[in-house]
Amino acid sequence: MERERLERLLGGGDDMSLAALSSLHAGASYVVWDGTTSAESLATVYGRRLRHTLRRGIATSGLARAVQCLDLYDRPVRLGQIRTADGSWVFMLFLDGDGTTLIACTGVRQIQPDPARPGTC
Repeated sequence: MERERLERLLGGGDDMSLAALSSLHAGASYVVWDGTTSAESLATVYGRRLRHTLRRGIATSGLARAVQCLDLYDRPVRLGQIRTADGSWVFMLFLDGDGTTLIACTGVRQIQPDPARPGTC
């Protein structure tokens, strides 16, 4: 997917989409994968991730809403990802099957290893 097309998809969305768009403008890398996955299976997977991040205290934004949107969506979903230039956040994009509509967007802060404690997160 061309960057400009992705920017248009993110431009009319909620705060989470605008944060992902801002990251793109700041030099973030991105990928939109070919193929689709069932919304139901993604709702299950990301529901587990939501519970995991809550237990571990990992910062997320829009994850609960994304799970809810996926749970209500009954068609195949195409996945995309935006990684901020500094690697501190990853945004997951959930698009309709042909990649023309953004269903949901979520961000998860990436745990950076502690340089004072090698081998730990």
